[in-house]
Amino acid sequence: MSRIFSPFVLVLLVLAEWYGLQAVRMLIHADTAFGRRLTTGLYLLITLGIWVLGIWAMMTRREHATYKAYFGGLLMAMIAAQLLTMVPLLLEDVVRIGRFAVRQFSPSDVATTGTPISRSTFLSWFAVLLGGIPFVALLWGMVKGGTNYQVKRVKLRFSNLPAAFDGFRVLQISDLHTGSFQSKEPLQRAVDLINAQKADLIFMTGDLVNNYAHEVEEHIDTLAGIQSDLPIYSILGNHDYADYVQWESREAKAANLQRLIGNHAKIGWKLMLDESHTIERNGEKIAILGVQNWGNNLHFPKYGNLAKAHASSGDAPFKILLSHDPSHWEGQVLDYQDIDLMLAGHTHGSQFGVNLPFLKWSPVQYVYKQWAGLYQKGKQYLYVNVGLGFIGYPGRVGFLPEITVFELHRA
Repeated sequence: MSRIFSPFVLVLLVLAEWYGLQAVRMLIHADTAFGRRLTTGLYLLITLGIWVLGIWAMMTRREHATYKAYFGGLLMAMIAAQLLTMVPLLLEDVVRIGRFAVRQFSPSDVATTGTPISRSTFLSWFAVLLGGIPFVALLWGMVKGGTNYQVKRVKLRFSNLPAAFDGFRVLQISDLHTGSFQSKEPLQRAVDLINAQKADLIFMTGDLVNNYAHEVEEHIDTLAGIQSDLPIYSILGNHDYADYVQWESREAKAANLQRLIGNHAKIGWKLMLDESHTIERNGEKIAILGVQNWGNNLHFPKYGNLAKAHASSGDAPFKILLSHDPSHWEGQVLDYQDIDLMLAGHTHGSQFGVNLPFLKWSPVQYVYKQWAGLYQKGKQYLYVNVGLGFIGYPGRVGFLPEITVFELHRA
């Protein structure tokens, strides 16, 4: 598959570069050979520079310079623009080739008449404007979208919710990826917004860091400012295990995980490792279960032990599960009929997509069946938070960083 796919991608990128150049040359419309050569040279110089910076940034991203992600984001924006620019121009060429072939067999075919603006010029303008949509959107996502925090409010009703918890407010954050932040200011704004919700109970559902435990350490004081009368419960996500890093030894990797576990404690969070805790109110109780990362897609390691966490939850009449990867829901969780609500993250909504009341689309939906928002099967619910932070592309378009507030009611 990869041997076929890689050449295809290479050809596609070369075509996109070529058609982008054709559109620019048509719009600038240089009248002299020197002007055409200058236009071509400047275009190729600029795009080559973006390619070099983007590839360099991706190849050296483990050196922890977060500004490099912006070079990668610029390359992503340029590729998206070129690919969309290519579509109408390629279609035009296909039509032209078809007409040429037809005319070889129909020499008496009547030539088309001219128009005030040639079709090629019109299509060039259309192609450039079409390509400009993702380019501008992705640039906006890097400048503004990545920290444009949104509060989502979700009301849920359960027949088995204890009366003492009617109106109970639960807040979820997920996927902070603290290693992607260049300053403390964005997370401080997020903490202020979290505190303003005055939730009864707060959860963080994994991926506190990108890979390394030390990434969160400059943000410990900020995150410790999250206020809650009850314990703040957290779990680990796939990135927290640092599986995407080449470690010098197993001991070094294990030490990184232990350091991260210690950092959860320094923040003041109760990290749940395949266990459960009970919340009591007016003599009634609910159980909070938390498992390590368990993924049913893309060969993610299955660290979590749901059976162990569930066994420790006893006979609590209402149960909330914290599990980072939403594929866990269909992989195991639905078999436990007394788990009423699962809270997950992981997908980020791909950090890019269309998020309108009447239309939701993201590339991640082709990988995950449950990828953003609320899902229900029978009496069981799953909510997928699209995350507070970002990784890879240093921004967000469509699926903005999210703080979710759930209001629980008796049915």
